Amino acid sequence: MKKILAAVALVGLSTTAAFAAPEKYVLDASHSQVVFNYNHLGFSTTWGMFSGFEGEIMFDQETPANSTVSVSMPLSSMLTGWQARFDHFMSKDFFEANGDEQVTFTSTKIDVTGEGTANITGDLTLNGVTKSIVLDAKLNQTGDHPMAGKPWAGFDASTTLVRSDFGLGKFAPYVSDEVPLMISIEAMKAE
Repeated sequence: MKKILAAVALVGLSTTAAFAAPEKYVLDASHSQVVFNYNHLGFSTTWGMFSGFEGEIMFDQETPANSTVSVSMPLSSMLTGWQARFDHFMSKDFFEANGDEQVTFTSTKIDVTGEGTANITGDLTLNGVTKSIVLDAKLNQTGDHPMAGKPWAGFDASTTLVRSDFGLGKFAPYVSDEVPLMISIEAMKAE
């Protein structure tokens, strides 16, 4: 009888491990950025960045397709390197915003494309418009953070937005309508 109980317990443990739930990770705001650029009249490439934003990943390391991601950032967290450019972005030419408006991304599907790579489809809400986009994502590393002493994960991703899709097409095509995004985030396991 003891052998039967032990066998049942082992089966129960292995079944639980096989169906382990995704674990919650929260973004490290100090090491997560979204960098964008656009061509300005053919003369230069102008860069900007979002940083200091919040988000969470429900991360399933065994079955990454079961993971989810959700990120929210205030428009005011955009860094342009020049206050007059930021003010212009907030004007009626572009966002017509006070800066408290949120930019959000919520994943709807993750397709694993290779060892440590995936296409993350999700809804991006920008300037009051929601569109489905696809991020080409890569897992950089998982493991214990050497200073924080807790599980950590890092990801890079990229995509290209068409700004006129979000009602931000002023001056196109002279100022490029296509805006590449480069994303790099770190996330720590939630306690």
